Amino acid sequence: MIASNIFRWIGSLFTDLLFIPFNKLRLDIATADLGWWVSNAVNWIFILVLLVLFAYWMKESRSFIKAGTEDKA
Repeated sequence: MIASNIFRWIGSLFTDLLFIPFNKLRLDIATADLGWWVSNAVNWIFILVLLVLFAYWMKESRSFIKAGTEDKA
């Protein structure tokens, strides 16, 4: 009973709260031709964040290699 309620709450959280921006975007695109770039704006933001994080990770990795403190297994 408790596990069922937890999964129902998680499902409600996603469908009723977290997907509101996506539903709004979907309805806006259906009513107006906003184009491919606007419809995939969330994906481009995620890709940009991942590229920034990857660049930071590579910079830190290079600093550890230069300092000679990387793991040598």
